[in-house]
Amino acid sequence: MEVKIGVQHAPREIVLESGQSAEDVERAVTEALSGKAQLLSLEDDKGRKVLVPADRLAYVEIGEPTVRRVGFGAL
Repeated sequence: MEVKIGVQHAPREIVLESGQSAEDVERAVTEALSGKAQLLSLEDDKGRKVLVPADRLAYVEIGEPTVRRVGFGAL
C-alpha cells in the first residue's frame, strides 16, 4: 500500500510502498501523534525502515495498494 508522509519544514513528502495494512499504519500514526511513541516507524516492501519524529509530522496519506501493469495492452 502506498503511504505518503508530509514532514514540516521539508520541501518534499516521503512516499513508500508498505506491506503493512492500512489499520497497522493508522495505529502507528495514532500512537505517534498521541505521544505513546516519539517516532513514526514504518517499514517498506524492501525491508527498509522509515523513522519520522512525531512532532514533525504534517500529514499522512494512506492509499490503496498499487497494481503494476505489464505489457502494452489498452488502458
